[in-house]
Amino acid sequence: MRFLPSIICPRFMSCVKGQNLVFFCLALIAAGLLFFSPFPVQAGEEFSFKVEEFEKKSFEWGGYAELKWEHMNLNQGSAFEMLNLVGKSRSTLDRFSGTLQIDGSYLNGITSLNWTMQASGQQDDNDWYDRADIFEAYASLKPTPLFTASLGKKSYKWGKGYAWNPAGFLNRPKDLNDPEEALEGYTTFELDLVKSFAGELQTLALTTVILPVWDEINEDFGEINNVNLAVKLYLLYKDTDIDLICYTGNSRSSRYGLDFAKNLATNFEVHGELAYIPNRKTAVLHEDGATILRERSVLSGLLGLRYLSENDITSIIEYYHNDSGYRTGEMDRFYQLIVDGDEQFYSSGSALLLDKARDVSRKGYGKPQSGRNYLYGRFTQKEPFDILYFTPGLITVINLDDHSFSISPDIVYTGFTNWEMRLRCTFLEGSSFTEYGEKLIRNKLELRLRYFF
Repeated sequence: MRFLPSIICPRFMSCVKGQNLVFFCLALIAAGLLFFSPFPVQAGEEFSFKVEEFEKKSFEWGGYAELKWEHMNLNQGSAFEMLNLVGKSRSTLDRFSGTLQIDGSYLNGITSLNWTMQASGQQDDNDWYDRADIFEAYASLKPTPLFTASLGKKSYKWGKGYAWNPAGFLNRPKDLNDPEEALEGYTTFELDLVKSFAGELQTLALTTVILPVWDEINEDFGEINNVNLAVKLYLLYKDTDIDLICYTGNSRSSRYGLDFAKNLATNFEVHGELAYIPNRKTAVLHEDGATILRERSVLSGLLGLRYLSENDITSIIEYYHNDSGYRTGEMDRFYQLIVDGDEQFYSSGSALLLDKARDVSRKGYGKPQSGRNYLYGRFTQKEPFDILYFTPGLITVINLDDHSFSISPDIVYTGFTNWEMRLRCTFLEGSSFTEYGEKLIRNKLELRLRYFF
């Protein structure tokens, strides 16, 4: 792992609070390397394939079953520890969870059915949680290669960013540690028109989405009893992917966006997004303690690259400006409200200020990446030192305004057919009244075992 020491040592090692866990995590990673390297289970297999295996089947299904264990050292005295664990503070938290995801499709002539479902349950030191969701379930009709109509629940991943999508107006927020995981969709009616050309403009596609928000239908999208419209015009022009996106409706304010992606070389790609929202409403905590609704125009953007080096290191780096995010002074007022609420609770037993802080948190201050400027980096190396099926990686997210950050080294092993094992450590670092310095956890160790079928 040649790149790990240069990134996390020695400065990072000297500043992390949970040094024992750091050494323990790195020891586990080293043990994993030593354990897996001498026994490449499938190293001697001969590779072959049959043409019929790659033909489109009328019925396909698959998915995975997952078991995960997490050990978290909590950030005692932090703002979110006060907010979530007031009166029941603890230093560690262990969690076991299991997840089952099934997806598939059925094709019959010009019609098709598609679905993705997920169920999970988790037990931690405090309680048991479980859920079952239909992420996608929609039917499509494709009478000609140029036209497709779809109806049902569908997940949207508009935009070209890997970690963030400011122009993805119908997207759910991603988990930055696993941005490629499936996400729950919205119930929509969609029309697609696609046309190919022989000139510099190679492809033109128009996607129109009607998204209703009624009782029991898409309620978490925005204000109910509205029908919203989103349109995306896609162009493949001179080998450059370009999207022009527009959303209008009364559930959320209207917004306009564009994105692009271009391969400058076979191993080097650049991409970007821009989103303009003329009347963005944001709940803001005022200096006198009142919460006001601020309305203003915002222009958010993302610029990123993906590079594959000669020694199989894939680097994804993105800069994200969230113009609707909170400034450091606004976040300071939120953290101070929690501190005052904690003092009030222990001095008088009143939870009035903490309840107010929870309400403000739900309105925006407690969302992931609620600041304005971020840098994201993900680095993976495939089979270093010729160790088959072994991929070490590292993910980092930096708040450029308050200089707090998270960093997550991990190792993935896929040497057993249909199995994937991942060991990941996550460390959060930042001073008082910074985003990652006030999170609930200080560091986390995670072991995930996933079986694909």
